[in-house]
Amino acid sequence: MNTYASLFILIGLFLAGGVYSFWKQKQSKSVIAVMAIGSVMSLAAGLLRL
Repeated sequence: MNTYASLFILIGLFLAGGVYSFWKQKQSKSVIAVMAIGSVMSLAAGLLRL
């Protein structure tokens, strides 16, 4: 596993944690959607680089 794959996976997990936190705080749905899309894209990029 190279460093870029690890970095993308960590960023994706960080954003997923933010999505969960914002969901629990009842934040704006559009902000949650943008963070969720970024999280999925980062996780996918990290997994594809494995």
